[in-house]
Amino acid sequence: MFRDMGQLSDDLRDTLVEAARAYFAAAIPDGRYVAWLAEADAVSGGRSREIVAGAGVQLRELLPRPAPGGAALVRGPQGLILNVFTERAWRRRGVAAALMRELLRWCRANGVESLVLHASADGRPLYEKLGFTPTNEMRYAGDP
Repeated sequence: MFRDMGQLSDDLRDTLVEAARAYFAAAIPDGRYVAWLAEADAVSGGRSREIVAGAGVQLRELLPRPAPGGAALVRGPQGLILNVFTERAWRRRGVAAALMRELLRWCRANGVESLVLHASADGRPLYEKLGFTPTNEMRYAGDP
């Protein structure tokens, strides 16, 4: 995923894999990270499965805050949607859309009222179709 977006050098790959593995080993069992995978038959007969797409949501507790428009409060965790990726051969087939619909359904059922994500150029049209809108978020890049 990060290689596809030009954000990961080969030198950093092993370090990222090790750090991510350690994070997931703690965050999945305690519920801070929830993931969905899409599988396809890799071998006829269905004995072997191939993961063709995935998506995840990292839950983080925030203070109660006004909902957009200010008519109500948003309570509970905020979901940061991460790691939405589809293998090239499976793109434009509705796989990511199906994963995202399931992720959104799960979030509604589990009291996650606020969701954010950082969209790639390729992913932006899907997220807009699902109801996501651009915001005024800024990032701190460190002292100049």
